[in-house]
Amino acid sequence: MLQVARLAPKLLGDSADLVAGYLRSQLNPDGGFADRAGTSDLYYTVFGLEGLLALRADLPTTQVAGYLRSFGDGAGLDFVHLACLARCWASLPAEVRGDVPVEAIRRRIDAFRSGEPTIYNCFLALGSYQDLGREVPDPAEMIARVKALRAEDGGFANQHDVPLGLTPATAAAVTLFRQLGEPVPPELADWLLSRHAAEGGFFATPIAPLPDLLSTATALHALAGMHADLDAIREPCLDFIDTLWTSRGGFHGTWADDVLDCEYTYYGLLALGHLSV
Repeated sequence: MLQVARLAPKLLGDSADLVAGYLRSQLNPDGGFADRAGTSDLYYTVFGLEGLLALRADLPTTQVAGYLRSFGDGAGLDFVHLACLARCWASLPAEVRGDVPVEAIRRRIDAFRSGEPTIYNCFLALGSYQDLGREVPDPAEMIARVKALRAEDGGFANQHDVPLGLTPATAAAVTLFRQLGEPVPPELADWLLSRHAAEGGFFATPIAPLPDLLSTATALHALAGMHADLDAIREPCLDFIDTLWTSRGGFHGTWADDVLDCEYTYYGLLALGHLSV
């Protein structure tokens, strides 16, 4: 994802500096990036770091490393934030990492893997193993877990036996299959394209009232990975993303969203990166 997000400045032009400035403004004195309430959070720190990396901007490495060390080996963190801890350490240069407790973090990831088999959890686990430089313990089991979450409409969901798949979950399933060497069902490209809104962007579900930036970025990422033709939707998607950008440099998640954050700003970069190709 980061490699593609790095293409976003081709479309942003001089506005790339505004985006970098917004991301830097979200760094708190303790070295964490702010959530929507202004509190430092590992989840938002991932997107703050990845956004700056995508823009090839200087990273506040020393500050962030101090924040990450406050979590030790991740004891007490939930699965999402443990995965974020691994991702943040992987985003920092080797010279500031020091003695990261890689094996302790991996053991905690292993323990969480046996929990609820959602596509989101599988996606986080795979990313964490990659960030920690470790192999997935049982790729076949992970593939089976993902396949079991196919929805009645042909997409993928985070629960069993549901009628409608979710765009982000289906996009994650495509990415998981590709990363694990499993053939991607070719009909998923049409499924994802059917979620495209006429005015641009992608809906999370057919009954969603508005397209959103998360669904748009993840759908574009999955479709690009399947080598789908994006020409017909490129301009509408660019127009949609433009309506979510602000002069502060950040991106909103939907037209109904009045708060900026690092997460959606990163998804804006990811979407623009795919649309720049």
